[in-house]
Amino acid sequence: MTGSSQLLIVALLASPFSKLPAQRQDPADPIRREYQAAADRIIAAATADSAAWNKLAELTDGFGHRLSGSDALERAIDWILERMRAEGLENVRGEPVMVPKWVRGHERAELRAPRHQELPMLGLGGSVGTPPGGIEAEVLVVSSFEELGSRAALARDRVVLFDVPFTNYGQTVAYRARGANEAARVGAVAVLIRSVGPFGMRTPHTGAMAAYDSAVRRIPAAAITAEDAAMLRRMQGRGQRIVVRLEMDAHQLPDVPSRNLMGEIVGREKPDEVVVLGGHIDSWDVGTGAIDDAGGVVAAWEAVRLLHRLGLRPRRTIRAVGWTNEENGLRGGQAYRDAHRDELERHVVAIESDGGTFKLRGFGFTGGDSAYAMVRQVARLLKPLGADTVLRGGGGADIGPIMALGVPGMSHLVDGTRYFWYHHTPADNVDKVDPRELAENVAALAVMAYVLADLPDALPRGGAVIRDY
Repeated sequence: MTGSSQLLIVALLASPFSKLPAQRQDPADPIRREYQAAADRIIAAATADSAAWNKLAELTDGFGHRLSGSDALERAIDWILERMRAEGLENVRGEPVMVPKWVRGHERAELRAPRHQELPMLGLGGSVGTPPGGIEAEVLVVSSFEELGSRAALARDRVVLFDVPFTNYGQTVAYRARGANEAARVGAVAVLIRSVGPFGMRTPHTGAMAAYDSAVRRIPAAAITAEDAAMLRRMQGRGQRIVVRLEMDAHQLPDVPSRNLMGEIVGREKPDEVVVLGGHIDSWDVGTGAIDDAGGVVAAWEAVRLLHRLGLRPRRTIRAVGWTNEENGLRGGQAYRDAHRDELERHVVAIESDGGTFKLRGFGFTGGDSAYAMVRQVARLLKPLGADTVLRGGGGADIGPIMALGVPGMSHLVDGTRYFWYHHTPADNVDKVDPRELAENVAALAVMAYVLADLPDALPRGGAVIRDY
């Protein structure tokens, strides 16, 4: 992007939308002709204040982390449902979901040789704890599963550390998922991973590991910081003996009840046809989950509240959802599929916001070619936000189960440069969320949901399908 283009974008975003010049209407573009005035009104209202950010701050400051199975999660859900009712949303409810309850407990990692140092760490979700008194063992540092296999004889009775620098999330997260099972196969007593993220500042990242393989011993698993993982590799390269002590009280309790939360604007003509948008209300038990994913829940909730306040009732129903247990079980998305299975033919589209509410660039879409073309037309309404791009491929973990049954899926496209700096860390707090960027996410979700819910004809199903990325 050129410098002059950047200046133009800054100028547009800094200006009140009521002062933007009227956009030229293309007579061949009926969507813009019909909906541009409403879209401009929505954008102006959403960006007029910091209501969404203030609500996000109240949620995350007031309840803290919201790990599945925690009292904090259930109290946060109660609070949101009460607020939705007070705001006049319709069919406000919590739908029951049984979720896992994993407890972190006390944990600590310490370098014992070649010198003493506390190692900031976070146990991985689903890990077992260490035996009473902890584990103290030598460390073997490897950079891949292949290297572990080639050095398997050295791994027995050691702590294996996967020091794998971040490339992209999909590739690097494999070591968080599979590390414990692969290390256990070669006789390791515990596994450590380099935190999955591109940026350190000695902040560890947690996250879910895959289920333990019943064919191998269940060993404790934790993440340490990128800086410390790199240091231990250098020590090994010098031929130094590395010893780590690990203490973890992590344990799994029986499943407990939780809920998917939702509130609606009921359609004026076709109330049984539904546009779904939302994020996940649960978070990890570190930080307050403002980015991942209270921001996504608040953006969807605020989009529906805003439409209600503006008196914009579309032909079809718009449903804001906060799915539960995305982080360590995906039970919320599965329960939604099961509860609404008979209605999915009338689900127009599902939109998931779970990538942070940073600067919005547009949406990703998974569905037929004709539906994709229609979504691209709707996105032109978002040009004042610089969010009019629609790429092929979109979706998310919570809407994945209903997409598998044919519901078109969308995800928002944001500038994700900083997302994995804070992802699953104690640093995921509301101060990392920009009020203006969050407001623009609200505006774009509201416009997209409203127009797709109000079009005379629903998004078509069938045709060539571009699969989720």
